Amino acid sequence: MVLNYIWIGFFLVAFVVALLRLIGYIFRDFFADTLSVIFTEADLHVFKDMVDASFNMATTSVNLIIALIGVMVFWLGIMKVGEDGGAIKIISRIFGPFFNKLFPELPKNHKSIGAMIMNLSANMLGLDNAATPLGLKAMGELQEVNDKKDTASNAQIMFLVLNTSGLTVIPVSILAYRVAANSEMVSAIFIPILLATYFSTLAGLISVSIYQKINLFNKTILAYLGSATAAILGLLWWISGLTQTQINTVSSFGGNMIIFLIIISFLYLGFRKRIDVYNSFITGAKDGFNVAIKIIPYLVAMLVGIGVFRASGAMDLLIGGIKYLVGFTGLNTEFVDALPVAFMKPLSGSGARGAMLELYKNFGPDSFPSLLASVFQGSTETTFYTLAVYFGAVNITRTRYAVVCGLIADFAGIIAAIFISYLFFK
Repeated sequence: MVLNYIWIGFFLVAFVVALLRLIGYIFRDFFADTLSVIFTEADLHVFKDMVDASFNMATTSVNLIIALIGVMVFWLGIMKVGEDGGAIKIISRIFGPFFNKLFPELPKNHKSIGAMIMNLSANMLGLDNAATPLGLKAMGELQEVNDKKDTASNAQIMFLVLNTSGLTVIPVSILAYRVAANSEMVSAIFIPILLATYFSTLAGLISVSIYQKINLFNKTILAYLGSATAAILGLLWWISGLTQTQINTVSSFGGNMIIFLIIISFLYLGFRKRIDVYNSFITGAKDGFNVAIKIIPYLVAMLVGIGVFRASGAMDLLIGGIKYLVGFTGLNTEFVDALPVAFMKPLSGSGARGAMLELYKNFGPDSFPSLLASVFQGSTETTFYTLAVYFGAVNITRTRYAVVCGLIADFAGIIAAIFISYLFFK
């Protein structure tokens, strides 16, 4: 229901802003003489821009699905091999005690735990292409034990909020963009992103736990969270002793090596159990194709709404208003230049990436706005895209408090990114 209001809101806000721009253009002489506000021909063509954006984003949605189909087919095939070979049961036994406390409504060591762990691990390693099919696999398995098929279960909401909060250990793609922009401080954003996503994930976990009345002070939960925190601190300590070149090497090599080792491990376990590995892969791959086709309408709806909202100029108006208010208070306004990335990321990954690269071009990749934009890009997730795709894949229309908790995690990540970036870069 919340997504319904948000989606309608994109179009209504876009229409109002576009109408105001058109009126401004019609009476441009009056506004220029009286208020010194300039309207140009761009304002006259705003409705054309919005219509063009709707067609372009509809095409983009289908292109995304085409690119996603191959990845979905491959990874759901590999997951089927892991399931038949016993790999998922092994993962579930290792993390079962922790997930049994966070997901109390699931049967003990449920098979979805393995897929959720794989999804969250891929996100941590910055491997988005692998994370999406694994996440959709987890949602499908969670849907099997969901009594109300059109309504998000507690387990699905907890999983999605942990997914969208996006704890990132190795931000591979962002480091690659910084290298391409000839940055001299490529790895400077490594630790800030890790810290910002840690706070984002913590905020998401706490917000969902409050809704679901989960006791986070349970000794099992504290033991796992404490171990994870210690591992992160240990990684930070080790990374702090590396040169920038070594950090770049670790970032680009580590995540991909781990993912390939997982593939080999799944294949080996299947072979050792004497299953027909090839046919097991094909069975899972067929499911991947069906899931990819199923999410097309949901993806088109969300991306078109976002595209129209952007084309109307509503985002620019919002950023301009914030910059004015911050400047009025006398505070440092440098962070405002990077806010388009923060605001675009929950809506559109490609839009946020474009805004970040534009800052690299205009300010330089090692300027404060560009460094902050890089941290924003790594510390927030495409929340609306993820919710639309994941819920759409299992035909859920009632999302309950998933959007609220996801946005709380995003907001915490944005605030943490600003403070941490000022601490590290100013």
